[in-house]
Amino acid sequence: MLLTFIIEIFFLLGSIGFIWGLRLMSSPETARKGNIYAGVGMALAIIAALIMPLEGNVSNNYAWIFAALIVGTIIGYYSAIKVAMTSMPQMVSLFNGLGGACAVVLGLADVLHYYDGTKVVDTLGFLTVLLTLFIGGVAFTGSIFAYAKLEDLVDDKKVTLPKHSVVNMIMLAGLIGLGAYILMQGEAIGMEAAIIFLVISLIYGVSFVAPIGGADMPVVISLLNSFSGLSGAAAGILFDSQFMVVGGILVGASGTILTVMMCNAMNRSIWNVLIGGFGGTSAVGATATGGTVKEISLNDASIQLYYSQSVIIVPGYGLAVAQAQKICKEIDDQLSANGVDVKYAIHPVAGRMPGHMNVLLAEADVPYPKLLDLDEANSALSSADVAIIVGANDVVNPAAEDDPGSPIYGMPVLKVWNAKSVIVLKRSMRSGYAGIENPLFFHDRTKMLFGDAKEVLGKLSSEIKSL
Repeated sequence: MLLTFIIEIFFLLGSIGFIWGLRLMSSPETARKGNIYAGVGMALAIIAALIMPLEGNVSNNYAWIFAALIVGTIIGYYSAIKVAMTSMPQMVSLFNGLGGACAVVLGLADVLHYYDGTKVVDTLGFLTVLLTLFIGGVAFTGSIFAYAKLEDLVDDKKVTLPKHSVVNMIMLAGLIGLGAYILMQGEAIGMEAAIIFLVISLIYGVSFVAPIGGADMPVVISLLNSFSGLSGAAAGILFDSQFMVVGGILVGASGTILTVMMCNAMNRSIWNVLIGGFGGTSAVGATATGGTVKEISLNDASIQLYYSQSVIIVPGYGLAVAQAQKICKEIDDQLSANGVDVKYAIHPVAGRMPGHMNVLLAEADVPYPKLLDLDEANSALSSADVAIIVGANDVVNPAAEDDPGSPIYGMPVLKVWNAKSVIVLKRSMRSGYAGIENPLFFHDRTKMLFGDAKEVLGKLSSEIKSL
């Protein structure tokens, strides 16, 4: 009785750790503490699972369990300390995929027990098994393929079929039909049908992600994250684990909410994201704006920034690539010491994953109150002296406001052109991740400062220091 009580308490504390940790992760100021709480909760749940009384002679399994724990801990720790900020989306995708893979393995174990007669499963129970295989399979291969796309290991043109969204709908309908047939036939149909169902689910995961363009990848990562959570919750139902159900529901619900929020931030429905396919790596469909590009020297840029009253910095993926966030903070400190009000405008889908820019700036010790969300930033931009864009592109594209023919028309963007002056720091005139040209670069108030963000910001810092 005492052992059972301890196990239940550990699972309860683990669930509380998850819930409270997720709550703390809602703010960059407390996110680190939230991660620790959630990690402690998981540790307590693992201990509870290890000491839980089991039926039969399973003592030999502990060698496998501890070996897996050691290997997993080493890989997780090494990944966490070595991953670059630019590769964080890829790591998140991989971890999403591994969560889905775990659910698939657990679902397969139940399938084996069902067909060999060691476990009796009713229709509802076997439906849960099939849902675990399907959602886990899609989360696994979809996330791995998303990683490959983010890492530029695959060519969008070569993996996308004509009418790919139609192919996906046919495949999904086939999976639903096959699942219904397996449920009706039960044990009579044999295990082969369940394996075929899983294989098609794995293929569908790849096909599901294939046509989705680069600009929509943050949404896809969030959606796949919710899939991995739902698959974990389904696996928890199979094994009667309330802790797994709680953890899976938390991940699934938070991922779904975040997906909806990002879709709203782009003024698009989730259905449009999944079948729209805009945002590929090619420049097909780019709007040819033309016009004259005006450049600004480092000296002129430093003088303009130093003697401004209000400066708003707009970070983007280029900042992450150059690892320039700390130099950006250095310039912030220099300007602030001269009485300049410096703020940062954060778009919800800037970067390659939700919260990418927030994490970058937190790493550079930028105070959280300096970070403005979309509405706050647009209000502040109308009275700012200078808006300096560091590596951002699509989230500051005025075509979203005034070009009905643009793929991003209607998407809420940062209205940097409302500032008195705009400085755009870019490597070149190449289009952004959505593959469309940005008319901002030709705007009357815009001047370009070309070069690597880290190198140029370093020189800009030296110029400001000499004033």
